[in-house]
Amino acid sequence: MRFADRPGKSSVERFMQYYFLNAKVVGNLTGVFLAHLDETHNAGVRRFLPSLTRKPKKLNGFVLDRGRLALPNENFFEDDPVRLLEIFWLADKHGLEIHPLAMRSARRDAKLIDNKIRKDTRANKLFLDVLCSPRDPELVLRWMNEAAIFGRFIPDFGRVVGQMQFDMYHHYTVDEHSIRAIGLLAKIGRGDLVADHPNSTATMEKLQNRRVVFVATLLHDIAKGRGGDHSILGAEVAMKLCPRLGLKPHETELVAWLVRNHLLMSAVAFKRDLSDFKTIQDFASQVKSVERLRQLTVLTVVDIRAVGPGVWNSWKRQLLTDLFEAAQEMLLLGHKQRGRKERIDEKKAVLAETLKLPEAEFKRLAKRFTDAYWIAEPDDIIAQNATLVLDAGDTDLAIFADVYPERGATLITVYAADHPGLFYRIAGGIHVSGGNIIDARIHTTRDGMALDNFLVQNPHGKPFSEKGQMDRLKQAVEDALANRSKLSTKLEARPLAHSRAGAFAITPFALADNDASNRFTVIEVNAQDRPALLNELSYALFESKVTVHSAHIATYGERAVDTFYITDLLGGKITSKQRLNGLQKRLINAAERKTDKETA
Repeated sequence: MRFADRPGKSSVERFMQYYFLNAKVVGNLTGVFLAHLDETHNAGVRRFLPSLTRKPKKLNGFVLDRGRLALPNENFFEDDPVRLLEIFWLADKHGLEIHPLAMRSARRDAKLIDNKIRKDTRANKLFLDVLCSPRDPELVLRWMNEAAIFGRFIPDFGRVVGQMQFDMYHHYTVDEHSIRAIGLLAKIGRGDLVADHPNSTATMEKLQNRRVVFVATLLHDIAKGRGGDHSILGAEVAMKLCPRLGLKPHETELVAWLVRNHLLMSAVAFKRDLSDFKTIQDFASQVKSVERLRQLTVLTVVDIRAVGPGVWNSWKRQLLTDLFEAAQEMLLLGHKQRGRKERIDEKKAVLAETLKLPEAEFKRLAKRFTDAYWIAEPDDIIAQNATLVLDAGDTDLAIFADVYPERGATLITVYAADHPGLFYRIAGGIHVSGGNIIDARIHTTRDGMALDNFLVQNPHGKPFSEKGQMDRLKQAVEDALANRSKLSTKLEARPLAHSRAGAFAITPFALADNDASNRFTVIEVNAQDRPALLNELSYALFESKVTVHSAHIATYGERAVDTFYITDLLGGKITSKQRLNGLQKRLINAAERKTDKETA
């Protein structure tokens, strides 16, 4: 169809935007036609409805037609184009519908919004009131978008109307995603989503300036499709637009910072080890203040949840909450590492109270776990691990599996004699049984036993909850460790990734970072997601003779980002450039490797 690539937009994205804009026109015409039929056939019924409802007194010249906002005459918008925004402000304020004929007039007269109206103080105040409304800004902004008023008044927003992204992660066009995010923000602010977002609800109540986060949510993706980093370009848009909307200089600066860094918190939470002190220190040093942290937390939550159905889950909520609490502690107290010993002692006290062992026996057990283990694991998992270790006694293999609803995953713990290649074999066994690993913590006790915790979900992003499923998981891991059946053959027999993923070509790359942690070298691998990818990457690390201490897996549609915290076999960082280059090449080769079925 002769659509060509443009900077920041592929040909298929340009085609789809053209399609969505035309579908929007068809939808608008259909709405007017249906409204006309409604007027014709239900006029008698509607005549009696307005008397049952309260009529707002001040409509600033607009009139009510059977309970809906309407125009007194055809030239009403032309006489004062600011009324094109005022009609939506009134609809929001009084909870009214807009008459279809008034919507048609608004679409017709949208061209009256020029630079003079865009700079009008009253017009900008009306728009900002709708955007930051505690009522239902999502509905009214969607009406404004349907009437083309939104894109005319904020031309940068007009550029992303109907724009989609060609991937399997983003479900909605950019304008729809942004409007949905604003709607979620209003619901969290009203306390409607306290069950799903307890931390965000409490955080939003403490915000010093709510309108900042609403404007940042509107602008966070506004520069998509321009070529270049949309976060940086979006911050530039914010610096120009916010003063026009009536924001003060310090508010403008905060909005620009939020837009520039709106991906920061999710990147740290999902790709980094939150028990590593340096992770929290680096994040806090970028955020700098508790108010920024609160604003960024709420923006991050609504951005992720508005991506599409099934993207938000309790595991992501847990990670973001953990990062928020750790960073807030550091920003308030100034130093998180102070009290490390106290935190370990506190966790030991909680475990002692849970297990109720004789003092001497408890001390022997506690001494087996390293300080890093006590810091990394939460109390409930420590208690489960300790019970498993006690029950195992002198045996060299014990496997535990149970559902953890608050984390949205199944916990699998493997307690085994430590040996090279243990991690990739466990990963392979979990994949064979149909599980996807979303997080892994690998520990070695002081007496040389491996204690590895894996959080696992099924292919639909839910925990395994049935006993039969968990028994299969445990058996598959046990078979993989005992090498009872050829693991590679079983992995190749697993179902392939969704067939649609074949439409996307992702060139894998690996990054090595020695500054992200004080103790570990951090390796991040970006690749096309597929079954057993983690198994192949962990095997490549085994071949490279390195020790994996934790692994963090994030998926974005067809793209997977796997992060490993590693050391050499002696427990030190890998500093040799030659060795790091070799390690990166090996991981890229593993990510590119296809099974026979995929290449057939």
